[in-house]
Amino acid sequence: MRRSILGPSLAVATLALALTGCGGTKSDTGSGSVSPAPSQSPTPSRSRAACTAKETLAATDSNGTFCLTTGTTVRILLDGTTTRPWAPVKTVGSGLKATNSGILIRPGDASNAYEAVSAGTVKLTSSRPLCATAPHKISCKGIQEWSVTVVVTTS
Repeated sequence: MRRSILGPSLAVATLALALTGCGGTKSDTGSGSVSPAPSQSPTPSRSRAACTAKETLAATDSNGTFCLTTGTTVRILLDGTTTRPWAPVKTVGSGLKATNSGILIRPGDASNAYEAVSAGTVKLTSSRPLCATAPHKISCKGIQEWSVTVVVTTS
């Protein structure tokens, strides 16, 4: 029977590659000492330039940041189905006040309207099943999440 040396060789090669990526960068002094790798700067906070003004938000706007000025209205229109309905939209934060959306919705849809009443930041969220559910059929337990951030500024 022939003995394989692939296992130990592979382990040594993997260890060598892992150690090559560790450590820092060589200093410019030529002393051979190692200084720590430069740290990454923190992610800058979202600025006003990262906001988009938009009056109607849909499922495709998920994870976006949108700006409103006081006195304006934003509408949420999430198209769902009876087998994959959107949950009611939830809000966390201040600056928006729920108002009449003035739209008749179909079963499974989520439709809301909010008026920008004061400066603040609000996170809007909803979710729905990824797969339609039916009795005695194969289904999944996945959830499609939707969320946006609305930044309200005074006009």
